[in-house]
Amino acid sequence: MPNNVIYFYRATGDFGFLSMLFPAPVEFEGRVFPTGEHAYQYGKFVDKAVAEWAMTAPKPHLIAVLAHNIFAWDIVPGWAAMKVDRMKAVVTAKFQQHGDLLHKLLDTHEALLVENSKMDSFWGLGKKGNGKNMLGRILMDVRKELRLKGEE
Repeated sequence: MPNNVIYFYRATGDFGFLSMLFPAPVEFEGRVFPTGEHAYQYGKFVDKAVAEWAMTAPKPHLIAVLAHNIFAWDIVPGWAAMKVDRMKAVVTAKFQQHGDLLHKLLDTHEALLVENSKMDSFWGLGKKGNGKNMLGRILMDVRKELRLKGEE
């Protein structure tokens, strides 16, 4: 177990760059998205016209709010099975495309990265503090993989 823990949530502060809402454009699937959150959520919508509409939200957190509140029939079939892989691909692209952010990620060394979201027990800690922290886990995996590849 790492001896230090880094908590992040919003796209502000020393570790705000870990957030999917951090304002760093990400080229993904042949287009450029303003944030990782945009790139991730774009793949969730069945109707691409709705996806395009969602991309026009004035702030990145509003895309997350919208995407968390759509009806099941508006979500790509099999989303639950593909969402972790999509998130990892977006996170990897973000850090491969932004050397400054990659250096900051690598500078977290072996720290446990924890998305301190009280509202999301899958990507973060959740209300009770016992969530899966999947975003933190993905960040730690990407950190390890990019370090091993020598992408410093």
